[in-house]
Amino acid sequence: MQRIPTITAGLLLGVSFATTAHSDLLDDIRTDATFTVGTEARFAPFEYIEDGEIVGYSADIMEHIMSELEGVELIRMDLPWQGILPGLERERFDYVITSVTATPERMERYHLSAPIADATMAMLKRAGEDDISSPEDIAGKVAAAQAGSAQLEALEALAAELEETGTPVADIRTYTGVDEAYAELGTGRVDVVINSLPNLLEAERTRPDVFEVVGTFGDPVYFSWAGRDDEESASLNAFMDEQIQRLNEDGTLNELQEKWFGGPMDLPLELPAAE
Repeated sequence: MQRIPTITAGLLLGVSFATTAHSDLLDDIRTDATFTVGTEARFAPFEYIEDGEIVGYSADIMEHIMSELEGVELIRMDLPWQGILPGLERERFDYVITSVTATPERMERYHLSAPIADATMAMLKRAGEDDISSPEDIAGKVAAAQAGSAQLEALEALAAELEETGTPVADIRTYTGVDEAYAELGTGRVDVVINSLPNLLEAERTRPDVFEVVGTFGDPVYFSWAGRDDEESASLNAFMDEQIQRLNEDGTLNELQEKWFGGPMDLPLELPAAE
């Protein structure tokens, strides 16, 4: 496996990796021979650290895409999720290669790529706890999600619906990383964790004696990557969309989904229009 340089959050203190004003970002990436992206390598199986390397579904997709950028070095800035989209806006890197849930608000603010995976919301409970079998069963329970995430928004919306029926959630707790929420679930400090289905299936797969996926709720949602929605980034955004769509159409994404999730996903070539 080719070693890909990684910049951790600690190296960013007091340092700006801002991209200066560009007439065409993709041309500059090719000229500079450097493509700098932001990622959160704590989101298995999409992107995570193994033996000092960032690996996962997204990493495999990027191996295919980088073959179309011959001579260009991929540099990954590994950041907490809460710094990813703000860092993109501040031009600390060129693009976001991490799982961004495609919400209407984000579609208005950023250029979200063609879909890379299913992101439909689901719940994770401790294995064998039969009193939680549907979304409504979190009434009176302590629920958790990652801070600043679309999953937290979905949890808060579900909690509001339950509040209106007179069966409120006992508490909502947030965590910087979703792994922290899983740990709290395992020790009994929270009763359920809300996340996207592929991530929860991975947690269940790796610890079936501890975790169990309850099921999905809400409308279908997709994961994308993200670029700045400006004229300078338009060529890069179009290039990334074309590459993802190519890999979707030729079956490569399905092959990678089989590898990382245990089965293929039925993905549209474009995100559904925001309602």
